[in-house]
Amino acid sequence: MAEMVAKLIAGIMGKIINKDFSSATEELNNIYFDILNEDASYFSNIPENELTNKLLEKHNYTHDHLAILAELFNAEAELRLAQGDMSGSLEYSRKSIILFEFLDTEQNIYSQERIDKMEAIRNRIESLH
Repeated sequence: MAEMVAKLIAGIMGKIINKDFSSATEELNNIYFDILNEDASYFSNIPENELTNKLLEKHNYTHDHLAILAELFNAEAELRLAQGDMSGSLEYSRKSIILFEFLDTEQNIYSQERIDKMEAIRNRIESLH
């Protein structure tokens, strides 16, 4: 499933680069619902300080679900940035880094890809402040 999501996210990033924002938004919304069984607004309404607790304990998500959501939040942050929505990009970047850092700590699996992604997100957050 992770490979499939990675391909879908890559396609969305291509649409963002090509400024096909409505199609990128539609695909993101479809992934939220099809894979995580909630619409995008559900996740955007969860406060940052409740994110991992709410998803793990109240929604019974697994680490795999959180990894997918972290990727979706990162793509959402890139989309918002490309659309000029700096506050939206910052919000989704912070939620993405929270999930990536949680997974990095909990899984104890070295992933250079994850480390690089977290660094890029931290840089985006810094630039948006």
